Amino acid sequence: MHWPANPDSEGRILTYLSLVRRAGFPRYNGSVVDVLYISAQLSIPMSEIDMSAVRAQGAGGQNVNKVATAIHLRFDIRSSMALPRALKSKLLATNDQRINSDGVLIIKSQQHRSQERNRQDALQRLADLLRESMKKRKRRIPTRLGKKVKQKRLDAKGRRGAIKKSRGKVIDD
Repeated sequence: MHWPANPDSEGRILTYLSLVRRAGFPRYNGSVVDVLYISAQLSIPMSEIDMSAVRAQGAGGQNVNKVATAIHLRFDIRSSMALPRALKSKLLATNDQRINSDGVLIIKSQQHRSQERNRQDALQRLADLLRESMKKRKRRIPTRLGKKVKQKRLDAKGRRGAIKKSRGKVIDD
């Protein structure tokens, strides 16, 4: 994948790592970019992500009652052209309550007072979820018990069996 050279306000070329370090979605000269970078292999066009502002829940007085600062992010996993098939199936197979039966991932962000910070938080959470699902899980290698451990267990079983055997009926001769 070719990464475009995007100079920042000081004229420096932004690298992929500098984009990832920024909160949620990258910005150049204050304008929003139309791509959410997940990794070097994966980026999602913002056209596939639907965000809407809603009123936040909970206490907060006039700000909560009047201003729509919470963000609902919707990302349709099944119809996404950016995600590989393997990643789609892995995401849909997870038992995540944020993914509905239609395969739409819904993330609600209402932690911050401003709509912009909630938007960044929602995009960051989407990117984190996708990065986490891209990781390959290490296969567990079962460990073998040592000879002494096996012998110790068998000796303990023998002692316990002898104690139980001695509890039998006493026969007088």
